[in-house]
Amino acid sequence: MPNANLYALFASRFPPDRSAPFLQHARGITSFAQLDDQSARIAAVLKSSGAAKGDRVIVQVDKSPEAVMLYLACLRAGLTFIPLNTAYTIAEVAYFIKDADPCIVVCNPQSEPEISALCSTTHTLDGAGNGSLIDQMNATAADPEITQCTGTDLAAILYTSGTTGRSKGAMLTHDNLAWNALVLHQYWQWEPDDVLLHALPIFHVHGLFVALHCALLNASKVIFHDVFNTDNIIAALPETTVLMGVPTFYTRLLDAADFNAQTCKNMRLFISGSAPLLPETFTSFEQRSGHTILERYGMTEAGMITSNPYVGQRIAGTVGAPLPSITARVADTDGHELPRGEVGILEIKGPNIFAGYWQMPEKTAEEFRPDGFFITGDMATMDADGRIAIVGRAKDLVITGGYNVYPKEVELVIDAISGIKESAVIGLTHPDLGEAVTAVVVVDTGTTITEAKIIADLAGSLAKFKQPKQVIFVPELPRNTMGKVQKKALRETYGALYQPLKKIISKD
Repeated sequence: MPNANLYALFASRFPPDRSAPFLQHARGITSFAQLDDQSARIAAVLKSSGAAKGDRVIVQVDKSPEAVMLYLACLRAGLTFIPLNTAYTIAEVAYFIKDADPCIVVCNPQSEPEISALCSTTHTLDGAGNGSLIDQMNATAADPEITQCTGTDLAAILYTSGTTGRSKGAMLTHDNLAWNALVLHQYWQWEPDDVLLHALPIFHVHGLFVALHCALLNASKVIFHDVFNTDNIIAALPETTVLMGVPTFYTRLLDAADFNAQTCKNMRLFISGSAPLLPETFTSFEQRSGHTILERYGMTEAGMITSNPYVGQRIAGTVGAPLPSITARVADTDGHELPRGEVGILEIKGPNIFAGYWQMPEKTAEEFRPDGFFITGDMATMDADGRIAIVGRAKDLVITGGYNVYPKEVELVIDAISGIKESAVIGLTHPDLGEAVTAVVVVDTGTTITEAKIIADLAGSLAKFKQPKQVIFVPELPRNTMGKVQKKALRETYGALYQPLKKIISKD
């Protein structure tokens, strides 16, 4: 029986010369031979710590080559990899540990004292000389085994915030991830000499799965940056052919005076996702660089779903057609397909769709139609040619800098602050972040509370990207006749809050 382990697929694509570079990073080069050896050593350490096939491993570590090796080690050992945003607070991590019940948590050294109180087995990834996972890796013989897996075995669980404030663990199988990677590799026409410029985080679908999986299937070199730094990215572009980024990457490149067509002369493809790309950014980038950004659309529960074409017209404001073998429809609230051009809820079916939410069968059932379509919650239109445009979000999701923030989660924390009567969290258009998390707050009568006080109180409970950029105080929130807060009205009232003032040119 063929091994459906995703690592086995990657290994089958490794270059004949294993000394070829895989990751080029600040400390040097990690070759494909080193990738295979180090992931095998880390797998051996995890197994010696008691991890067995199907067990869950939570990972909250900084981006590094070793973090990539840890992910690959989990795959080859048949473990379920659970990456967490490094900005999550200990209170947030405690929820994930309780929910996922991992056999091991791998964290940064500074977090280990608190996390060790929450999980019986913890490792730090780095911290030379302190018994870290890297120390143990260097002292352990490689375990060459690639654990036999079926396609339905879990490869990863990625947590996505819930509209009720409770995060949901989306279960992704080896087949889900393998299918998505193979389709994208073909659809975006990867070439033998492609070089990927990687500046994304590796705790979510975009940076971990879409970018790295395509590079691994192509045996490509990856220029690996810890963070997005405009100067460093511009310096690396001449030796790069592919860049995957969020819209913020492209707005920041456009802000740089030394970014131009000459800088991009070696580039083959710029891809944007994780948040809507403004048409102005799309047009300005094409004018400046000579390249047309390829925008695509995906989500935690399904990986990539649609893409503008590699060959053919890429239209600003659209995310293209469904990828091969994916069926999509725009439907009403009852799941009935709407005529082309009408706005409705995007629903999808295909081999990329996740296996459900971890330990939440009722919630899983709610998100699927009887005929198997998954309800994305995104509002969309589809034209006669099947091209899709995302026009809004049925559940008020805020996407800021490529990160998902569900307002209810933030509102629950704000409302718990003494002196706060109620709050409404919305996303407002922001020139750099795409959307900025913004809180509209009503305080108790006779209470004085400041924006600084609210932000300070949130710091220990919410990741930085979830915290409001501004707090607006109002005497009451707008409501409809049923008492529901009208967030649309709030977005309209404060829609220009983050927009730069336009220059007034006098004719005199």
